[in-house]
Amino acid sequence: MTPALEALELETAPAPDAAVIWLHGLGADGHDFEPVVPELRLPDAARVRFVFPHAPVRPVTLNMGMPMRAWYDIYQLGGGREDGDGIRASQSQVERLIARERARGVAAQRIVLAGFSQGGAIALHTALRHGERLAGILALSTYLPLADALAQERSDANGALPVFMAHGGFDDIIPVERARQSRARLEALGYPVAWREYPMPHAVCAPEIADIAAWLLTRLAPSP
Repeated sequence: MTPALEALELETAPAPDAAVIWLHGLGADGHDFEPVVPELRLPDAARVRFVFPHAPVRPVTLNMGMPMRAWYDIYQLGGGREDGDGIRASQSQVERLIARERARGVAAQRIVLAGFSQGGAIALHTALRHGERLAGILALSTYLPLADALAQERSDANGALPVFMAHGGFDDIIPVERARQSRARLEALGYPVAWREYPMPHAVCAPEIADIAAWLLTRLAPSP
């Protein structure tokens, strides 16, 4: 069995009834986006558990085989051959995180998968194949992996899942055109994509955080 991921957790209020599972980028860890939670300034009534898992440590071909936290191997920049086995192994691990939230009483429709760069790729890959309807996907500075397989593997339950995609116009790691192509692939399959582009590199900026907060509140509106 795929080992369970260790994760940090932050709760905006007691007894959370919603969850955001947020995956970091290559070489980072779960602490990377922990500081973003207070910056979102979610209302007190929003009872959200943020889960920040640590990716496994593995050799990364692009970085001369150096072991680091990574959701899958990367062979070269800019596309080409993909590590399908690694992507699907991470999908299985994220599915276990979703199952844990379900076991803690969070409805599937109150769970958002989020991620930056590599983490965003896994969020897209997993959520679009998940068997229960989720709340949405936050895909930041990323692209759609194994795109050719999605039409056959996509879940009917999440066939129209809302996606928030954000990217930097000056990104030299994942060029914005690659993200635009991913957006087009998603829209061609009927997914509603909210697209935002910012004058930044491969990073996150304050206007983006404000837009993320607004989008999250549309997907995880506080319970009455």
